[in-house]
Parts: sequence; C-alpha cells; structure tokens
Amino acid sequence: MLRTLLLILFALPAVAQQKEVTGIRAVYDSNAVAELYSTTPIGLVVTYADGSERKTAGLLKGDLRWSQVIVETPFGECSNGVLRFNRNQVRPDNYRMRLLVKFREQPSKQHEVMLQLPYLTGIRFHHYADSLKRGIHFYLNVEGIYNSGKIYPLDTTRIRFSANAGKLIGQDLLLPVTDSSTRSISVNAVYRGDRQMTAVTEIPVKQAPEDESMIIKNEKDLFSKPKKKRN
Repeated sequence: MLRTLLLILFALPAVAQQKEVTGIRAVYDSNAVAELYSTTPIGLVVTYADGSERKTAGLLKGDLRWSQVIVETPFGECSNGVLRFNRNQVRPDNYRMRLLVKFREQPSKQHEVMLQLPYLTGIRFHHYADSLKRGIHFYLNVEGIYNSGKIYPLDTTRIRFSANAGKLIGQDLLLPVTDSSTRSISVNAVYRGDRQMTAVTEIPVKQAPEDESMIIKNEKDLFSKPKKKRN
C-alpha cells in the first residue's frame, strides 16, 4: 500500500508537467540556403493551453530539448533538429512540408505541422557582359528569384538552355570566329522543375574588330615608348 502511494506521489509532478498543446509552429534556418540545398536546421514553437510557449533548442535556443521531441515526415527525415528533405516530393505542394510531431512524454498524441520552405517564383538572365565576342566563351548567367526575397545563380542541373545560333557548351555560348553573319543570338532558359518557368534573352554579337594597339605582344613592347602621333 505504501509503495503504491509513493508511486502516485512521484507521478503527480510528471502529470502536472504534461500541459495540453494547442499549437505548434515550425520554422527553418534562413541562413541555411534551403532555396538550393535540401538540408536545413529547423525549430519548433510550442503553444500550450495556458498561453505559455516553449521553443526547441538549437536554432531557436529554447529549453525544449530535441531528445524530448519526435519529428517524422513522409518527405525526408529529421534528426536532432536538422531536417533533410526530398525536394522533388515537396515541389508539387509548393514546398509546403508536412511534419508529424510527438513528444516523448505523450507518445500517443501526434500533431500535424506544416513547414513552408522557400520556393522559386521566377528566373531571369543577368549577363556579365553587354555583347558576345566571336571565338570567346560567353557565360549564360541565370538567377533564380525566391519567395524568401533571395536571389541565387542557377546552373545546368536546374536550367536547360537552347539557342538559335552558336554552340552551347555547358553553361557557355560560343560563336565561331568564322561566323561573320550573325548579329545577335536568342537564348531560352527553362527551369527543369517547372517547364512553364522560362526566361528569354537576346545577346548582341560584337561587330567592330578588337582594338589591339594596347596589346603587348613581346618583351620589347613592354619597355618601348609609345610612338608619337604625326600632326
């Protein structure tokens, strides 16, 4: 009888600590570049019936240890506050990721939490030069614009290119020096994850010959004085 009474007394504080959870909000680390990579630290803000809140340790520096929390998802895995997700699986729902959260003190109760990850809203060309020179590689710089407000360069793993002239070599466009008729080249970029997301640019081809007067051809040119122009 005494043993039973002691067990009840020790259990009372634990029961009192099991406050009713009324809401959970999930956030991701905005510095983890989740726009491009499929791994990011996350944090949980737990709201209780009495109006109090607790935050998870790690990203949010709260007092709720990740060892007390179980997070599962059909689109990846979460371990010790680090989420690894499958980008292709979350893309159809516009990168809204479903998390199933349980607490070890109440393992029978599961909470469904939606985490909004950053997603691409558009792509654009941003050239480093205003014209293409024959025989010289022209880098096709494409930027991705995200709902997070961030802009990142995209490569050929995410962008597919096509052009009406010249030769595409990876992310470079090359027009042979023997081509003297092309005046401009139209380039189309398509986002591999969504064919409706495209960008088009018209790149002019430089027509005037290069000024080679200042080019050093040998060591003598380096020390020779420039010739005076005749009046």
